[in-house]
Amino acid sequence: MQTRPLGRTGIEVSLYCLGSMTWGTQNTEAEGHAQIDAALDAGVNFIDTAEMYPTNPLSAETQGRTEEVIGTWLAKSGRRDDVVLATKVIGDGYAAIRDGGPITPGSIAIAVEDSLRRLKTDYIDLYQLHWPNRGSYHFRQWHGYDPSGQDRAAPNDIAACLEALDALVKAGKVRAIGLSNESAWGTMQFLKIAEANGWPRVASIQNEYSLLCRHYDLDLAELTHHEDVGLLAFSPLATGILSGKYLDGAMPEGSRGSITTGLGGRLTPRVDGVTRAYVELAREHGLDPAQMALAFCAQRPFMTSVIFGARTMDQLSIVLGATELTLSDEVLDGIATIYRADPIPM
Repeated sequence: MQTRPLGRTGIEVSLYCLGSMTWGTQNTEAEGHAQIDAALDAGVNFIDTAEMYPTNPLSAETQGRTEEVIGTWLAKSGRRDDVVLATKVIGDGYAAIRDGGPITPGSIAIAVEDSLRRLKTDYIDLYQLHWPNRGSYHFRQWHGYDPSGQDRAAPNDIAACLEALDALVKAGKVRAIGLSNESAWGTMQFLKIAEANGWPRVASIQNEYSLLCRHYDLDLAELTHHEDVGLLAFSPLATGILSGKYLDGAMPEGSRGSITTGLGGRLTPRVDGVTRAYVELAREHGLDPAQMALAFCAQRPFMTSVIFGARTMDQLSIVLGATELTLSDEVLDGIATIYRADPIPM
């Protein structure tokens, strides 16, 4: 499998990254371990998680279980050096963790220690801020997004968090830092403030990206080119929509859509029509629709790693089958035609 540099850290990560947010609710510990083994056998060296996982559904009772599943695998396998491990500190708004407070130097310190304990490791390779305190246009909030109300003191908040992360890097508990659900302006603030103070440089941005959600193609793609802060794409299958399994109102038992109504606003009649066009394009060229969607993400010039998740081993096999797929110019032209007709379907 191809690898890519994680920013300017010197760390190499596989082009595909194993996501984990179903482990602990939709998947058992044993199933999580089996997925890790299969992914590593296929050349994946990168695992992404978060302190708030699992999702589907989120709950105070299950929070942290996903990290625990990874921790028991690390303890059992003894393969800590074989994986690049990424996790995240949650931001403002989720009451089950630290009363829903914002990311602060204090919450970062607590969250890192809790994650290290659950993961059964003494260091985290990539530690990410799950979303910015000042708010975000991600998760389909761009329709009403208005940054004019943001506090102009936001850089002070960023500086405080960077200083706390610097202490963790110096202590050897964190190797590199990253952002998630961030904007170009926010990322540049992190880069500017870090450079001015000699603090750790942001290595990556974990944002949603798929054939149905391509906001990163614009300002953030330019930032990646100039600043070497690449994308870790989550939901490259648009929460499974691009597999075609939800077409015509279908709702497979046990699927994410059967648990989360509307898939967080993604599942709409308009999306159904665009998805059908992508599925038909894939089939015209003898491709699996999910594999085509994943390969498209992997071929984007700003991509560091494509984060995939699987509920079953059959799903995992389909994803891993995409890791060596390169889309032809003819397929890419077909994707471009569909995209021009409806560039922001959700």
